[in-house]
Amino acid sequence: MGNGTSIGRVRGLGSAKGGVHHWLVHRFTALSNLLTVLFLVVSILLLPDMSYGTVVEWISRPVPAVMIILLVVSVFWHARLGLQILIEDYVHDANKLFLLIALNLAAIGGGAFGVFCVIRLALGAHA
Repeated sequence: MGNGTSIGRVRGLGSAKGGVHHWLVHRFTALSNLLTVLFLVVSILLLPDMSYGTVVEWISRPVPAVMIILLVVSVFWHARLGLQILIEDYVHDANKLFLLIALNLAAIGGGAFGVFCVIRLALGAHA
């Protein structure tokens, strides 16, 4: 393999197959967070008032409801990706697997709860 050359010293030390995909997905979720938050802030500022009834009526429309659902999914996915990087880089013992499982459960659970709440409001089941 040529241990004397630069490529020979680093060959076989790791894989560079999955890092680019993870980095790109993290950037795409950041961009989608920015776009959906921008849309929602502008939409909310254009509402006549900020009363509960007005906001629920606004959420019951298809476009705002879908945008909020997309925001919830994107935020939890983005947070999961970022925290996964932290765990993989800084936890080096048996707790790593436990923390990754807990992170996935928290991200899936939080996202599902957020989507459920938006759908519930959009379909008119509000108290």
